Amino acid sequence: MKQTPSMLSVRIFRNVTRFWFITTWLGQLAFVYYILMMYYRSLLQSNPERWNTVNSHFYIKGDITGNLVFGLHVVLAAIVTILGPLQLVGWVRKKVPRLHRVSGRIYLITAVLISAAGLYLTWVRGAVGGPFSSVAITINGLLILVCATFTIKYAVQRNIKVHNQWAVHLFVAMSGVWFFRVFFMLWMVIHRAPVGFEPKTFTGPFLNFLGVFVYIFPQIIVAWYFKSRFSDSATNKWLFSFVLLLLTLGTAIGTFGAVMGMWLPRI
Repeated sequence: MKQTPSMLSVRIFRNVTRFWFITTWLGQLAFVYYILMMYYRSLLQSNPERWNTVNSHFYIKGDITGNLVFGLHVVLAAIVTILGPLQLVGWVRKKVPRLHRVSGRIYLITAVLISAAGLYLTWVRGAVGGPFSSVAITINGLLILVCATFTIKYAVQRNIKVHNQWAVHLFVAMSGVWFFRVFFMLWMVIHRAPVGFEPKTFTGPFLNFLGVFVYIFPQIIVAWYFKSRFSDSATNKWLFSFVLLLLTLGTAIGTFGAVMGMWLPRI
């Protein structure tokens, strides 16, 4: 049976979306492994000072509250990174609905807690990258809380279609920190030098742009995804698929750069 342009656009749209999801999931599993080996192992070995090999103020001697909040933040990070993609797997939602509901509740509670911890660390302990970075991280934290609220609201109302849309918005908001690392390393792979920012202070125009790109732009992409998915326009599907394919290839390269240049060397 010969495919019409419209049918072909739907098929490409679905396959590119799956390619993005698989690439993202594998990249986040690599991030989880790094978190476990770097942060969890340090905790188990009673050596939290090792966190400072990543950043000099992740562990501050005498700051009991700050250290506990950061430790909680790290512990929760692995949980949400594992559970996040699981919530979007259609097979799990249909075949094992109880697992979806239970893991979803854990994910939502953890999302709220990790956002609160992140906001505390940003404004009390201070964020790397100065005021612009603090504002960008705060926007991401608020986006997470808003997306979590609407995800819960529409689940309670049994409006599953809208609930699923907000769940995807929440997932990309929760992935903001991971996106930052991946696309930062993509930039470094391309330039092989600290172009557009000062490495000592970790400030500069590129990092300001990146803060917007990884925290706000993904929300626009998700909205465009659902508009294209429910649209009868083949052109819209083709255009979205092309843009998402470029982003996915960038994600794959950036993930490889993060694994080889950032995560593995530290563990």
